[in-house]
Amino acid sequence: MSDHDENPTTGYSPEAGEVIGVRRGMFGAAGSPDTSGYGGLVREIAFPGRSQRPYGGYFDAVVDSLTEALQREDIHVDDAVENVVVHHDELTLYIMRDRLPTVARLLRDDPDLRFELSLGVSGVHYPEDTGRELHAVYPLRSITHNRRIRLEVAAPDADPHIPSLFSIYPTTDWHERETYDFFGIVFDGHPALTRIAMPDDWHGHPQRKDYPLGGIPVEYKGATIPPPDERRAYT
Repeated sequence: MSDHDENPTTGYSPEAGEVIGVRRGMFGAAGSPDTSGYGGLVREIAFPGRSQRPYGGYFDAVVDSLTEALQREDIHVDDAVENVVVHHDELTLYIMRDRLPTVARLLRDDPDLRFELSLGVSGVHYPEDTGRELHAVYPLRSITHNRRIRLEVAAPDADPHIPSLFSIYPTTDWHERETYDFFGIVFDGHPALTRIAMPDDWHGHPQRKDYPLGGIPVEYKGATIPPPDERRAYT
């Protein structure tokens, strides 16, 4: 087992995955006609564990080519790639945040990889994933080889910094701004990291799980929006 097989802060084991919490009364649970999210629905919040070889399809070739490219940079793959997961027929590489620019550059430039296109970045907030609460997810596409993969990077809420990929993938420009605005992830090195939807002086980040769903004053009218379970039903 390498030093990266377990996160000492969270006990997260890439090999086995982890159940980080239980979600109650929220959207996404199956087996009930209730779509309000407040019908007592319960489901686990779980991460898939590390996948075993063969991954299938072109996934093995991608991982092998990235490993060789990292070695040419004198970087061991375990010092850059935290986990390799194949889930729902998609390959996700969990990257250590300090190595993200290097990995992204190699994925773009190496002839055997050539992931020329980044489709942006999305934020995810897992309040229960202690020490790894904020995740950034990058879908990449190789036009040359007709392949798709995802990169995922985690950062603690107490230090929400992830290197910007703007200099490698300029298409991430506005996506990084949006993720900063809605999740509070700070993309170090972005040329103009500003809020994209909320006012500059807005407090909080609206797509985080700890952000209230209602009851926020509407400043220009002084009105409030009640929480979803207290709103009037028109039935």
